[in-house]
Amino acid sequence: MFGNAPRALWSKWCEPDADDRIELACRSLLVEDGERRLLLEAGIGAFFEPRLRARYGVTDEGHRLVDSLAAIGLAPADIDVVLLSHLHFDHAGGLLSPFQPGRPAELLFPRARIVVGRAALERARAPHRRDRASYVPGMVELLEASRRLDVVDDGEATHPSLGPRVELARSDGHTPGMLHAEVRGAARWVVYAADLVPGVPWTHVPITMGYDRAAEQVVDEKVALLARVAAGRGLLAFTHDARVALAGVEPDGRGSFRTVGERTDGDGALDLDAPV
Repeated sequence: MFGNAPRALWSKWCEPDADDRIELACRSLLVEDGERRLLLEAGIGAFFEPRLRARYGVTDEGHRLVDSLAAIGLAPADIDVVLLSHLHFDHAGGLLSPFQPGRPAELLFPRARIVVGRAALERARAPHRRDRASYVPGMVELLEASRRLDVVDDGEATHPSLGPRVELARSDGHTPGMLHAEVRGAARWVVYAADLVPGVPWTHVPITMGYDRAAEQVVDEKVALLARVAAGRGLLAFTHDARVALAGVEPDGRGSFRTVGERTDGDGALDLDAPV
């Protein structure tokens, strides 16, 4: 998760366990705009067979996303749109039904349009040998067979399925064609940072992940995003930070950035239209 950064540095941010693992979230963001419900990402879900659950240290017994929706009175059928930044299993696996021996996985969210970028879709269809294990076998075929797949072409900054409040930015350093949703309100705006800035430690711009396909490109893309969010007083939504769900950012005076106004999952909903 920290690329070539030494353990002496990163262990101050994320204390490892006896197996040198760190705690990570796979966080989705629910956006309610009038009658529309948009889900940014689907998390890892519960599709892994027991052997892979053990390999990746997945500790949740159930489907955390479905359970979290149920806790606020919603079911998968209540979701209108799911936007996937890319199709790695820890971002798209939550679209699938929980693992059952001898039964193929099925898509959840039966009404939802599934929005994904064309470059990310093509990467999942024909992954490089280096990241082949990051994809769910058969996922692309399931999405296409659903007839609910909406593909965002290169250069498009919006999509009709997303509505007028959601704009799209793109980065390519982590994986080709990763989409970042920018949700605009009357008073605030939120950028879903996905794996470009997966959590608070990665706001330190030199810190990249070993999973990134092009570390220097990630750094450049991250600087551009963080500077824009800081200048516009936006918020970053973190997918993998175990503690912080949302935060603003500001320059730290040393050529990098730091988080401000951190919000946790326990802080509840945020009204983007309410005056700050």
